[in-house]
Amino acid sequence: MSDVRKPVSACVDAVVVGAGFGGIYMIHRLREMGMTVQGIETGGGVGGTWYWNRYPGARCDVPSLFYSYSFSEELANEWRWSEKYAPQPEILEYANHVADKFDIKRSYLFNTRVTKAVFDEKSERWTVETEQGDRFEARYCIMATGCLSVPKEPDIKGHDIFKGDVYVTGRWPHEGVDFTGKRVAMIGTGSSSIQSMPLIAAQAKSVTVFQRTPNYSLPAKNTPLSDEEVSAWRAGFPAYKEMLRQGNLGVPQPPEGWEPDVEELKALAPNLWSGQGLLSLTVLPNLMRDEKVNDIAAEYVRGKIKEIVKDPALADKLTPRSFPIGSKRCCVDTDYYETYNRDNVELVDIKDHPISEITATGVVAGGKEYAVDAIVFATGFDAMTGALLRMDIRGRGGKTLREAWDGGPKTYLGLQVAGFPNLFTITGPGSPSVLSNMITSCEQHVDWIADALGYLKKSNYNVIEATDEAQEKWVAHVNEEGDRTLFPRANSWYVGANVPGKPRVFMPYVGEGYKIRCDAIAANGYEGFALSA
Repeated sequence: MSDVRKPVSACVDAVVVGAGFGGIYMIHRLREMGMTVQGIETGGGVGGTWYWNRYPGARCDVPSLFYSYSFSEELANEWRWSEKYAPQPEILEYANHVADKFDIKRSYLFNTRVTKAVFDEKSERWTVETEQGDRFEARYCIMATGCLSVPKEPDIKGHDIFKGDVYVTGRWPHEGVDFTGKRVAMIGTGSSSIQSMPLIAAQAKSVTVFQRTPNYSLPAKNTPLSDEEVSAWRAGFPAYKEMLRQGNLGVPQPPEGWEPDVEELKALAPNLWSGQGLLSLTVLPNLMRDEKVNDIAAEYVRGKIKEIVKDPALADKLTPRSFPIGSKRCCVDTDYYETYNRDNVELVDIKDHPISEITATGVVAGGKEYAVDAIVFATGFDAMTGALLRMDIRGRGGKTLREAWDGGPKTYLGLQVAGFPNLFTITGPGSPSVLSNMITSCEQHVDWIADALGYLKKSNYNVIEATDEAQEKWVAHVNEEGDRTLFPRANSWYVGANVPGKPRVFMPYVGEGYKIRCDAIAANGYEGFALSA
């Protein structure tokens, strides 16, 4: 018997693409509203980025208790994280627990890739097609495709002739990898490399890390969560949820208007080494807006690298100097810098002597070939737009999303694109997304979309779409807010700098009061959106 399933054809109220934390909550909200919904997911199950990124050491970079849904107090009370920073298997288990608790999986087609989504102006409906031949018609099309879901493919000359094993951190084998006795090349020093390298080095015969730009990394100091910590979290959960409802970030912040002097800032800097991960960056006020503050934080981390890495020349190579701390996403590690003290770890600086090719037996950089048995590509993602643009999405007049974003992504609030009615993008470019707690931002967008669809139904409207004027004003505002910070001073994936040919546009929103603004726009009859019956 054939395992190939027959194509499905159906007419539903909404199609949701993606089964990460945004997608499964979106399915839940729409079904609560009595809508018919079809979920579609490329992977074999729920979890999104946590389904794919199974490399050694993969963990969240904000404390687990914050990296949790807030929509259900019952869910918050019944789930117990085991560690301060949850490992990938536990986060995936959490996603499955949520999906099972709310019976989400029955609404999904898994192992199914969307290839095309086209808006028909006569019927005012979307037709969504898949690689397997499925065809769905829906009033609403909701993209929950994630910000870091399309790994950047190896593009080094000769990568396809290497005779050893090749791995991409964003598509790690589900059965795991045994590196015992192997010589391993790691290309890239972003988060996945920084998390995985210490564990691979503890197992492999040797690890050669090829680094173009050193990164700032903060220690996780991961520990098991105590019963007291969990109980305190559950007791404070209602207050935490109310903070989120009011538009607060839900994480510790410096007192408003506080401007500490240099000595006070230096006294705060050790908080970066406290084990609070990315949350520790919020301790220093105006870190991303005040160069003086940023310099103090950066110098502290540089000092810690020098203190940890025994070889001064190696420590110097590992020390970031070319961009402000935080302007590229900081990493959170366990023993990353310490691992460079091992005899079986070598760092190859490829900034001035780049990798020229990969041969059948190794990696060539600076005219020298490094013989290896396996290559790990930790080269990042086509962030924020990659998943959307790999689909053929067509709006009014047959215009493709790729055409609309030819000069860089444009959205209104990161939620909709002008000319693409009834199409929503959860945590799309132009929203806080990757500069926030992602699970909190997913919830906020899902709730806003669900409330908007409820308003349309109550008001007898069929269509909602961002106006060109509102979108242009929002894009200008996003750019203005970004330019007021230190973020544009780095060639980061926030601006698409890691993908050749990608327009250089700062994609996240860094202004204050984003949720408050979104709520006010909704309360004002969805200002900036055109509604029609």
